[in-house]
Amino acid sequence: MFVVTGGAGFIGANLVAALNARGISDILVVDDLTQADKFANLVDCEIADYVDRRDYLRQIQGSRSKSRIDAVFHQGACSDTMEHNGAYMMENNFEYSKAVLQYCQGRRIPLIYASSAAVYGAGKVFREGREHEAPLNVYGYSKLLFDHYVRRILRKKTAPIVGLRYFNVYGDREQHKGRMASVAFHHFQQFRRDGRVRLFEGCDGYAAGEQRRDFVSVEDVVAVNLYFLDHSKKSGIYNVGTGRSQPFNDVALAVVNAFRQRAGESPVNLAEALAGGAIEYIPFPEGLVGKYQSFTQADISALRKAGYRREFLTVEDGVARYVGRLMERAGK
Repeated sequence: MFVVTGGAGFIGANLVAALNARGISDILVVDDLTQADKFANLVDCEIADYVDRRDYLRQIQGSRSKSRIDAVFHQGACSDTMEHNGAYMMENNFEYSKAVLQYCQGRRIPLIYASSAAVYGAGKVFREGREHEAPLNVYGYSKLLFDHYVRRILRKKTAPIVGLRYFNVYGDREQHKGRMASVAFHHFQQFRRDGRVRLFEGCDGYAAGEQRRDFVSVEDVVAVNLYFLDHSKKSGIYNVGTGRSQPFNDVALAVVNAFRQRAGESPVNLAEALAGGAIEYIPFPEGLVGKYQSFTQADISALRKAGYRREFLTVEDGVARYVGRLMERAGK
């Protein structure tokens, strides 16, 4: 059996679907369906059982779970970077993760867990080293603290432990995330509704829409998770991004041109999209000043050294594919 915590969420549900594609349905999904609309992420998936996160925590802390577990994908967390309740964040992201880790180590179960590029904060070097880690919010700190906890036990581990620092992930099954959904998803919604997409004006020395992130497709994120499942002797903490930094303007333009392609129209460049009103800039929110990553770019040398060779999708290709699927579903 495989366990996927956060299995009704964005990356978790994509992992469940990917396991199904391998012919695996003996999957225990752990999640919290207080936000009930997440169930839609699992409607087309086959699973063996579902357990509420609180019940699962009680089970593993009481050692009442007797099932044979092949691996745990720990994706469950509060991912809201604007959440100000530090106690809630630490309970969900740190204490819960420690309990899962201790359970896996006690039963020699491989653990692959979700960390985050938020651990790097406003730095300019995104390499898996303590000197580069300075989160800007309690979400990033909760992820970093667990990474530190993992580092302290790696040498004496009883089973493989892999932490994956996700950069800006976009793709299928994120519709429930609201304001925390990817910019690609929000741009799709905006263009479908208003015929234009909105980007922030310049900040931190960047021109309007030129703030840069490492945007990575959930297709690639799932592929990295499965790589470490298949190479279960490897352990460590790894960045999961494309290794490329691309401006938000590229995402917006990819969305605009995906719609134009569907309408049988030729693609436009950024200047043409701006002149035609397909892209517009809005004031930078005061609440994000000093708390915003204006630049991220994963150093994926450690991931490559671990043997992962697959090429990552560019924004132009990955966003176009994603928006195409969104349009197909909206059409239905």
